[in-house]
Amino acid sequence: MKSRIIERFKFEAAHAVIINGQAEEIHGHTFRLEVAVEGPLKGGYVMDFLELRAIVGEIVKKLDHRNLNALFENPTTENVALWIADEIKRKLPEGVRLHRIVLWEGNENGVEFEF
Repeated sequence: MKSRIIERFKFEAAHAVIINGQAEEIHGHTFRLEVAVEGPLKGGYVMDFLELRAIVGEIVKKLDHRNLNALFENPTTENVALWIADEIKRKLPEGVRLHRIVLWEGNENGVEFEF
C-alpha cells in the first residue's frame, strides 16, 4: 500500500516567458501549487502536514510577489515547477519522497510532473 499526503499553496508572481527567442510582455499570475509526497506510514502518518507546509512554504516564499525573470533564465511554468520540485526533494525527511507536483498558471494553464 502506498500512502501519500497532499498540500496546496498559492503565490503571486510576474514573468515574461521567452518564446522562440522573444520575451513576452511581462505579466502576472496567481500560481497554484499542489504537492504530493509518499512514504510508509509511521505512527499513523506519512509526515506531519505542518512539516510539509513549512518546507514548501519556505520555497514558495522565495517566489511570492517576485519577477521570476530575475530568478530564472526562462521562467516557464515547467521550469518553475521543476525548480520547486528539486528544492522540495532536498528538504524532505528520510523515507519520504516527492510523488507529484502540479503548478497552475492562473486557472486554466498548468503543468504536472510525477516522480
